[in-house]
Amino acid sequence: MKIADGWKDYKIIATGDGMKLERWGDVVLLRPDPQVIWRSSRDLYAYGGIDAVYRRSAKGGGGWEYRRPMPEEWQVGYRDLKFVVKPMGFKHTGLFPEQAANWDGMRRLIEGRLAASPEGQVKVLNLFAYTGGASVACAKSGALVTHVDAARGMVERAGRNARLSGIESGIRYIVDDCFKFVKKEIRRGNRYDAIIMDPPSYGRGPSGEIWKIEDDIFDFVCTCSQVLCENPLFVLVNSYTTGLQPAVIKNILSIALKDRSARTDAYELGLPTDEGICLPCGASGLAAF
Repeated sequence: MKIADGWKDYKIIATGDGMKLERWGDVVLLRPDPQVIWRSSRDLYAYGGIDAVYRRSAKGGGGWEYRRPMPEEWQVGYRDLKFVVKPMGFKHTGLFPEQAANWDGMRRLIEGRLAASPEGQVKVLNLFAYTGGASVACAKSGALVTHVDAARGMVERAGRNARLSGIESGIRYIVDDCFKFVKKEIRRGNRYDAIIMDPPSYGRGPSGEIWKIEDDIFDFVCTCSQVLCENPLFVLVNSYTTGLQPAVIKNILSIALKDRSARTDAYELGLPTDEGICLPCGASGLAAF
């Protein structure tokens, strides 16, 4: 497991009974977490500093209950990066702090390549790129990033995060279906040194196409391999789907990239808590070349 333990503006205070109590900067949130299947040693709802609680609805979905006045959005920092945080639908905040473990690893790879070839470039393709945590991290280390997501609002948020982190250029923002964009890049002959993808468990394309990660992820990785350059740097696949274990992601990468002589690794991501445990937060697979 890779643990994102370098945060100053984020921490998990306590967990239990399907919920996690977190501090984001000066704001404390209580949100559901499907991995928290153990009992709490305390009444999390009684914690004195809670600003907002996400409550699930018996009819599906849910909403935020605000306990005291708080900003509509605010900023948190991770090392030399800054991000906007905002309570959103379906319990999200616009940032997945466990991904900091991957940001650090990708930045080391990018900086190592650029140090070895100061006149060269590292072109990164970030797919299902959401609000741009990975895009901002890679661009901050000198990569040229193409950021692709089908949701215009998330792409706009990514641009805000980049500017907050002092990045005015180096990221190209694309609002498009990721599969269609990759196919267009193949036809155009565009190639990348690195690919990042964070595909959803389930989704629908703009024309009603159905994406189901268990059925589509392998073919998608194989297709994406066609936009890698001759001397690639890495491919990173993230998943929050419970059934997609690290070993499964590693097998997908190993088979899809077998002609590339990639060194593949896969692992859980986790966040430390003040209780002295580590909360698992999905899985990643990394192919390095």
